Amino acid sequence: MTPPSLTGLRTVLADDHQLVREGLKRLLASARDIDVVAEARDGHELLQVLQGQPPDRPVQVAVVDLSMPGLSGMELIRRVKTDFPQVAVLVLTMHAEEQYALRAFKAGANGYLTKDSAADELVQAIRKVAGGGGFLTPSLAERLAISLNGLHEAPPHTQLSDREFEVMRRLVRGERLTDIAEHLHLSIKTISSHKAHVLEKMQLDSVAALVRYCMEHRLLDDQTLPSASL
Repeated sequence: MTPPSLTGLRTVLADDHQLVREGLKRLLASARDIDVVAEARDGHELLQVLQGQPPDRPVQVAVVDLSMPGLSGMELIRRVKTDFPQVAVLVLTMHAEEQYALRAFKAGANGYLTKDSAADELVQAIRKVAGGGGFLTPSLAERLAISLNGLHEAPPHTQLSDREFEVMRRLVRGERLTDIAEHLHLSIKTISSHKAHVLEKMQLDSVAALVRYCMEHRLLDDQTLPSASL
């Protein structure tokens, strides 16, 4: 790989899949104004990478997946924007549902791009957010506008807090309460409380019903398929 230049947009790739990171680096290799200066496998590693960058040449863009181990995607975005406000956060994810984009922007993201659009739009998106702009694909922007304008009744999952939304995602992937508590650094009692609130707000009576709901609303990611009984 060509050594980083002194003038390129200093970019970090954060994704827990090495093959994805390798693919992104290949996509960016032809862009002479973009330098991939570091990689991270999860949110904690990304924060360490950003902390270790030279003060006179800070990272300008962090390309971040929402579904990494450890810190939730929304929490990671907030941490980056709080601790490193000069870093533009470009979310690159499998989630094409507008609810994820809305939550990401509320958390402080500068751009939102789905992985199926990366080959065509990643370079443009990095340049746009690095220059102080925002980025959203036209198709997702239209759905987001419709959602914000209330042309369709808001679905129940929009009532969930970001923490409840994260717990819901992990529940439908089949994670046990103890595992969720460990990943999110919370007590099992707190996770049980979040689970109860999720089911109450969603007006559902079981995790199996929650799985069906998430499948219908395309809220599942590319992780392991849920193991809850349907």
